[in-house]
Amino acid sequence: MHEQSITALAAALRARAFSARELTAHYLARIQQLDEHLNAYITVTDEQALAAAERADQQLAAGTAGPLTGIPIAHKDIFCTNGIKTSCGSRMLDTFVAPYDATVVERLQAAGVAMLGKTNMDEFAMGSSNETSYYGPVHNPWRLERVPGGSSGGSAAAVAAGLCAAATGTDTGGSIRQPAAFCGITGIKPTYGRCSRWGMIAFASSLDQAGVLARSAADAALVLQAMAGFDERDSTSADEPVPDYRAQLEDDIAGLKIGLPKEYFGEGLDPNVAASIEAAIKEYEALGASVHEISLPNAPLSVPVYYVVAPAECSSNLARFDGVRYGHRCEAPTDLEDLYTRSRAEGFGAEVKRRIMIGTYVLSAGYYDAYYLKAQQLRHLISDDFKRAFEQVDVIMGPTTPSTAFALGAKRDDPVAMYLNDIYTIATNLAGLPGVSIPVAPADGLPVGLQLIGNVFQEGRLLNIAHRLQQATDWHRMTPRLAA
Repeated sequence: MHEQSITALAAALRARAFSARELTAHYLARIQQLDEHLNAYITVTDEQALAAAERADQQLAAGTAGPLTGIPIAHKDIFCTNGIKTSCGSRMLDTFVAPYDATVVERLQAAGVAMLGKTNMDEFAMGSSNETSYYGPVHNPWRLERVPGGSSGGSAAAVAAGLCAAATGTDTGGSIRQPAAFCGITGIKPTYGRCSRWGMIAFASSLDQAGVLARSAADAALVLQAMAGFDERDSTSADEPVPDYRAQLEDDIAGLKIGLPKEYFGEGLDPNVAASIEAAIKEYEALGASVHEISLPNAPLSVPVYYVVAPAECSSNLARFDGVRYGHRCEAPTDLEDLYTRSRAEGFGAEVKRRIMIGTYVLSAGYYDAYYLKAQQLRHLISDDFKRAFEQVDVIMGPTTPSTAFALGAKRDDPVAMYLNDIYTIATNLAGLPGVSIPVAPADGLPVGLQLIGNVFQEGRLLNIAHRLQQATDWHRMTPRLAA
C-alpha cells in the first residue's frame, strides 16, 4: 500500500479494495517497525488516526468522500494540533499541548485525512540537517548515517520511507526543498501568503511558508489544493483565488522557456550533482522546452542577507518564550530575572541561541542601519533580479543543493558550512516566490534534487512542469531499501 500514489490509494479506497482503517493501520505498523531507525516522528497519534479513518470509511460508504478522504498523512511538529503536543523540536515546548488547530491542519482534517502524528524537525525550524532537534537527529532512509536535510527532515524521511502518504512542512530558507532533495521526494514551497500561517509557530514571519512533501508532483498538487487559500485570521495571507492544480498537471510544456542562472552552476557545486541536473534539463528539451542562460547577479548575497533578516525576526518572535505563560520554566527561580534567564538558557538549544543573539545584535540601536536596514535593501535587489528574469523565461531551474546528503555530524561544528547548504534555495524565500524540488538521477547512490522556481502564484505551473518530467522518467519512483 505504501508504494502507491495518493491518487491510486484514493481509487482503491473508493473501490473498497481496502478500508481507510486498514490503510491507516498499515502505516502505523510501518512506523512502529521502522521509525526506531529514523527518528522521524516525535509523536504518533494512533487513536486519533484510527478514529479519523473510521470517519473516512463512513464517508466512503455514503459516497461523500473527497480526493484525500482516508489518506494518512503527517504534520511537521511546528503546526498547532488541538489536544496534541506541539513541540517545535524544542525543550522549550516539550510540554506544550496546543488548544487549537492551525489553519493548515484544520483544512486537511476537513478534507478527510488521517493524521498519523507529528514529525521531527530542527529546533524552531533553525537548521539544515535536522540535527538541532531536542529529540535527536533524524536519519536519512537512503543511508542511515546521512542527514535527511532540515528543518522539515522528519517529514521528508517519513514520506521517503513510506511512513506516511504525504506530510506538511515549512520553508523559511529551503526547509522543504532541501530535505526533499536529500530524501529523493517532491517538495513544494508555495508563494508567500498562499497558505495560512495561522497556528504555525513563527521563526521568521516574512519568510515562513507552509508547504507539502510528497512522492510526486501529482500527490503534492492534491494536498496543496486542500491547504491553500485566504485566511482572514492571518494578516499575511494572500486574498488570491486558488486554481485547480490537478487540472493543470497535464498541460503541454512545449515551448517552455527555461532559465538557468549562471550563478547556480559555478564553484561549490558537486560535479556529480551538476551532471544529474544537466541530464534532467536534456529531458525537458526532449519535451519541447528551450534553455536560456540568465543571471541573478545578487544571488550570491542571499545567504548573508538571510542570516541577518531571519535571525532578526527570530529574536523578536522567540521573545515570547520566557517561562511565564507557557513553555519550559526553570526550577525554583529566585526572582523574575532569574526566571527569564534560566528558563531561556535551559529551554533553547545552541543554534537557536546563536540566532537570537545575532538577531538582537543586528536590531540594536547602534547596528540597525548598518546591518538590518542594509539587508532589507539587498533583499529588494534580489527580488528585482527575479522580476527581470521572468521577463525573459517562464521558469528558473537549477540544483536544489550543492551536494547530496552529507554525513551526520559532518557540519555540526561549522555553522557557516551548514548555512551554505541553502545557497540555492534562500533567494526564493527572500523574494516570496514558489519553488519545487523534484528528484532526478541519483549521484553515488544518493538522491539529487532539481529546483524549479516560478513567478508569484504560479504553483500550478510549477507542479505541471514537474509532473511532465515525472511522466517521462522514473526517478521519483526510486525508493530507499528501508522503505521496501
